[in-house]
Amino acid sequence: MRTIYVDKKIPHMLAVKAMRPVWPGVVWSPFSPASVANVPEPALPDPRWLRVRNIQCGICATDLSLLFVEVNPAVAPAALPGNSRFYLGHEVVSEVIEVGPKVERFKVGDRVVMESRFAGSNCHTQSVEPPCEHCTQGQTRLCENASLNRGPVGVGGGWGDGYTAHESEVWTVPEGIDDDQATLIEPAAVALHSVLRRHPRAGEKVLIIGAGIIGLLTAQLVKVIEPTLHLTIIARYSHQAEMAVHMGADEVIKGGDTYAEMARITNAKHYRQLLNRGMLLGGFDIVYDCVGDSSTLMDGLRWTKARGAMVLVGVSLSNLKVDLNPIWYQEVDLIGSHTFGMENWRGRSLHTYDLVIEMFKESALKHEGLITHRFPFKEYKRAIATASDKHRGSIKVVFKY
Repeated sequence: MRTIYVDKKIPHMLAVKAMRPVWPGVVWSPFSPASVANVPEPALPDPRWLRVRNIQCGICATDLSLLFVEVNPAVAPAALPGNSRFYLGHEVVSEVIEVGPKVERFKVGDRVVMESRFAGSNCHTQSVEPPCEHCTQGQTRLCENASLNRGPVGVGGGWGDGYTAHESEVWTVPEGIDDDQATLIEPAAVALHSVLRRHPRAGEKVLIIGAGIIGLLTAQLVKVIEPTLHLTIIARYSHQAEMAVHMGADEVIKGGDTYAEMARITNAKHYRQLLNRGMLLGGFDIVYDCVGDSSTLMDGLRWTKARGAMVLVGVSLSNLKVDLNPIWYQEVDLIGSHTFGMENWRGRSLHTYDLVIEMFKESALKHEGLITHRFPFKEYKRAIATASDKHRGSIKVVFKY
């Protein structure tokens, strides 16, 4: 089984961080915590486990952050013993090729996408009884028992031939959903969950920071959920800006004096000060930060109106220096959004994946043009370089098996 994984080896992580500025290829060297490996096909470890063969997998910014060690081992989640090895690739559609005797939800030949597998163990995969309150509610990525390290852990991931998983860790792809749509179910669910963490209302002014795949899907989904809102998106590259307009953005900001532009769009009062980024009085009702670094958090909080909300969708896995004063001074709500789970939607309780699949089937959610590059797995270095360099025009790069 071909696979790429990253181990939490602190000395190797520190070595790559130190050497990468002068030796970019260090990530593929023995100094790196990443390994490109051929591992033996493991036996299914439990009757409720299954094995899949991959069809197509996207390259996600989270995968790249782990691979390139854009991660600080001092961040809070790094303390958890369950976060020790990451098999890269989770935006993956696969075919079931083997099922254990007690698997109830799947049969050989079914197409599936990864759900909680990349997030690590949970109460269901570890047979913890009774399950914690979050797993009971279907919010497995918030599991309180995730790092107990009981029982087996799946081998392999989306970047490679296939993987093994507990049957609760994958999701059925129904007929009528093609492989490209299936590959985008996971990132679309991340975007949709963030929108539902602070549901936009009619006529509100909304800002999305970042026009990568998550930002573009978030742009599309806020308009699906509330067509009357006014949407602004910040894009760094021309091809992203063009796609943002296609996704329904009313305004696209690409460079310039962003504070002045935000004030113009929202009719806010813009104040400048020496040695200060400035601040708006007034601003956006909601800001969805799909980047999540110090700069975007700093600016986004200052662009949010009093008693507005900022949703943290993207994340930088490092310690951040951020001015949190707007949270106090303007009573801004800063809301976290961790991937997906069970949603309350128009009187129904359903998983984010089911809601995304419905939207694809109803053609409310568009996917055309979002997958820009396809590579065989043997060209993984070229694929990763293309995904990392947006000057090449990439939005979503996939491995095609």
